[in-house]
Amino acid sequence: MVDVGDKAPTRRHAQASGRLAMSPATRERVLQGDVPKGNVVEVARIAGIQAAKRTAELIPLCHPLRLTHVDVRVEAAEDGLLVTAEAACMGPTGVEMEALTAVSVALLTLYDMCKAVERGMTITDVSLEEKSGGASGRWKR
Repeated sequence: MVDVGDKAPTRRHAQASGRLAMSPATRERVLQGDVPKGNVVEVARIAGIQAAKRTAELIPLCHPLRLTHVDVRVEAAEDGLLVTAEAACMGPTGVEMEALTAVSVALLTLYDMCKAVERGMTITDVSLEEKSGGASGRWKR
């Protein structure tokens, strides 16, 4: 791991997003809660939050962080669903991996819970949208 012991703790924030492309019919079933596995949006939100909290266990050499905030949102998009995650902490290193992990696991959860309805879904466009904190200030895509 990179030594961050000499870095001053600052407020760190990151936002990431990704998409699950699916047919309009499947999207409507998801939004109406009409999928055999239940309320997939809420389950995906919780899965994403839990994943952000366990990022250091999943990604080798990633620092464990004391997160102060994690939020995962699932919204309708023209081609399916858009997942956005935010993570924040007060610490010596950034939280972009936590935001990206939250998005990825939320998308995988949505895929898993909807695959009985549609097999042709595609996870796309997982990316870091912005991050702030530390000496580098703010970065926005």
